Amino acid sequence: MSVINRINRWVNTWIIPTSDLKQWSREERWSYPDNGNGDCEDYALLKRKMLLEEGFPLQALLLTIVRNPLGDAHAVLMVRTDHGDFVLDNLTDEMLPWARTSYRFIKRQSERDPNVWLKLRNASDEVLITTRQIA
Repeated sequence: MSVINRINRWVNTWIIPTSDLKQWSREERWSYPDNGNGDCEDYALLKRKMLLEEGFPLQALLLTIVRNPLGDAHAVLMVRTDHGDFVLDNLTDEMLPWARTSYRFIKRQSERDPNVWLKLRNASDEVLITTRQIA
């Protein structure tokens, strides 16, 4: 848990919040924040990459799409551990169990195939994205 916490906090501090529109002149682009700028999915991608480099299995690091209380879409990284499933979010340094967040969970990557997105229970029908869109 200490490695997860360290990486979560480091990424949240290192990246400067920047919209895709401002950075890339397009509405949506999933990419690693190599220049130190990024939006929510870029934070999640870097956290996943760094945790993979620390030896965490890919099937335990699931990109997840949620809706905040205002209904806005947001990307987080869900980390499955032997202590439960925790949400790593760029909006807080606190690692929260998924049930303690204020989010409505929409879809997440499949543990079996990261190119497949699974609709989560009670999620509305929305267009699914694939990780092939990652730049």
